[in-house]
Amino acid sequence: MAIRRTRTTTVRVSSDRGVFMISVAAELAEMHPQTLRLYESRGLITPKRSPKGTRLYSHRDVDKLRRIQEMTAELGMNLAGVERVFALEQQLERAQRRIEALESKIDEVRETYEAELEGVRRAGRAELVHVPRRGVEIVRARDAGAFQIPIEHRARDARRPPPA
Repeated sequence: MAIRRTRTTTVRVSSDRGVFMISVAAELAEMHPQTLRLYESRGLITPKRSPKGTRLYSHRDVDKLRRIQEMTAELGMNLAGVERVFALEQQLERAQRRIEALESKIDEVRETYEAELEGVRRAGRAELVHVPRRGVEIVRARDAGAFQIPIEHRARDARRPPPA
């Protein structure tokens, strides 16, 4: 007895690639092909075209057709309302991309700022010298020589007067 082996091949198609003819797309979206033509004329959907001009709908197009069907049949929207919803969604997507780009830029600027700030802190520490003088003062190392620093001695010898 011969054992039959079967092989399964999975083909992945981009969701934007036109693969369905109008009749199949209409059936998948549960609407008449003429309705798809109407939506295309209104600019709600833009199917790809084959070299011979046949409309080819993608998975994304079919999903969009289902959304249109839902908005019109279940939510009671007219096509002008659907057009407005799609326009607002595109506007929102652009705004979200812009926000993401700005947030990315903010992160870059923050990292640069923090690195520069740390460099300034390190450079500043190298220039600063602690000089006690009636409290605590911090001066630059190059300016420290101009200060007279009083030195207090504990009186070991009572004959010596304390420094002025």
